[in-house]
Amino acid sequence: METKIWANSGDSHFLEPVDLWQQILPSELAERMPRSEIVGDEEIVHVDGTSFRRQLPKFLKKKSDGGETIASMSYRPPGSRDISARLEDLDGEGIWAEVVYPSLGLWNPLIKDPELVRVACRAENEWIATEIQAVAPNRLVPTAQLPLLTMEHAVAELKHVAEIGLHAVCLPSGLPSYLDDYHKDSWEPLWALAEEAGIVITFHIGSDGEVIDTIAYRGPGGAILNYVETAYGGQRCAMKMVASGALDRHPDLKVLVSEGGATWVPFLGDRMNEAYRQHAMFVRPKLSAQPKEILYRQVYASFQHDESATATNWAMGYKNVMWGSDYPHIEGTFGHTQKTLHELFDDVAPEVTERVTRGAFKELFPHVSDPPAA
Repeated sequence: METKIWANSGDSHFLEPVDLWQQILPSELAERMPRSEIVGDEEIVHVDGTSFRRQLPKFLKKKSDGGETIASMSYRPPGSRDISARLEDLDGEGIWAEVVYPSLGLWNPLIKDPELVRVACRAENEWIATEIQAVAPNRLVPTAQLPLLTMEHAVAELKHVAEIGLHAVCLPSGLPSYLDDYHKDSWEPLWALAEEAGIVITFHIGSDGEVIDTIAYRGPGGAILNYVETAYGGQRCAMKMVASGALDRHPDLKVLVSEGGATWVPFLGDRMNEAYRQHAMFVRPKLSAQPKEILYRQVYASFQHDESATATNWAMGYKNVMWGSDYPHIEGTFGHTQKTLHELFDDVAPEVTERVTRGAFKELFPHVSDPPAA
């Protein structure tokens, strides 16, 4: 019997109760908040008077006779919504601590009413702190939401997030066109406060601002092209925070890009170094270190199945690689986590396994406890 590999996960999701907004907001506000409904093979998402329709993915499921059948991704493990059941799932899979992203909450950046999103983020963050983190504070690291339509509101809520004991905030991997992008100086108050409070800035891929339709390509190769395309937003966020000097000015600020793989970090570092060197006459601001050094120092990246990811640690010098399960999503590792972990780590050095499965995570979130012995 194989030894269980215990790992911390830099990426997971929680499905909020379908009536979450009715629970935590006045009815006239709740009806304007993001909600999702399944109609046949489609999901319809409603956000403050606007609706978006998208096709639900399908996947192949093995039948007992050896054949295959089409199954909908609408199935979720019980722990998708129930924290107690979730902890049982995690124990079974060998996952100890995990970063937990919202689901409906990822649509909040599409709200254009500053007061609505301010009130909603405050209520949702208090719910997250009470209903998720408080259940297992040594294991679950839920990400808070910020009202980004005004910097005053964003800073005020970040202060509140720190006061209620949350450890991370989730920012969209792409911003609407009416907001300043992450390389602009207007973000400086938020970066400064996050550094001071020890709050980790996280970007989950595929949360790209006004981009609702994830189908960028149709026709031959579309399924692969669209899946790969979702990863680029997180890379751009990291690049903006390095090139603009935000991370250089705040050397204790940490950034996590979840579910976007890890091997892009060395490539991006090399490319940014080349630009910094070859186009030095155009570079503003000047940095105190090479872009790649800053990227390696302060940006963390989580992957789930990528065969090449562990090599970024031992062959490319990038130590902030983190594994992630993407529980309970269908493209994640639920049901085969141990198989995945053994395939990834059985042939690498123990110190690499320790760093990728637990060490980098603990560096971001030192308050989490250690898993049971293997």
